[in-house]
Amino acid sequence: MGMVLSSDQIDVMVRYLLLLQRWNRAYNLTAVRTPLEMVPKHLLDSLSVLPYLCGDRLLDLGTGPGLPGIPLAIAAPERVFYLLDSNGKKIRFLRQAVMELGLTNAVVVQARIEAYLRGKEFATIIGRAVASISDLLGLTARLPARPTRLLAMTGKRPAGTELQGLEPGPDTLNIYPIEVPFLAAERHLIEARYD
Repeated sequence: MGMVLSSDQIDVMVRYLLLLQRWNRAYNLTAVRTPLEMVPKHLLDSLSVLPYLCGDRLLDLGTGPGLPGIPLAIAAPERVFYLLDSNGKKIRFLRQAVMELGLTNAVVVQARIEAYLRGKEFATIIGRAVASISDLLGLTARLPARPTRLLAMTGKRPAGTELQGLEPGPDTLNIYPIEVPFLAAERHLIEARYD
């Protein structure tokens, strides 16, 4: 994937997967059960957006068990990642994971997206399987801070009609096919820039 991680970062990623596996037995945080499945479906998929990040204050919308926010926080310690979710059991897991992994650049926030975003400023907002593309674009378009970049991670390339008719629309909209090693599924990244 063209990135270099230190042995310490790799160790923290493995510890995260083992912690996720352990909590998953009791709390059903993800449908993916084994660490070997989690590597491509969670870690590598999350890290695939690393080259597209902008700025040093980032928001992971609907992070669930910390995806993609925790792998990105491990890989990019110079940035601060806000991990937003409204689900109590996922927030409990995130707080424990952030503490156990020693992630000083990850901030766990329990709130609903619509309520939390008002008045906040983020250089990059990331959404992975959290809402429809049009809903994510609609939320981001109303944010006062500029420039802002939305990165929406999706499987299949969205149909043109999904991205039309947004008011206000993004200044720039790009769709990139994403290659995730060891994952045969189709992956795309929708990048919406608001200048």
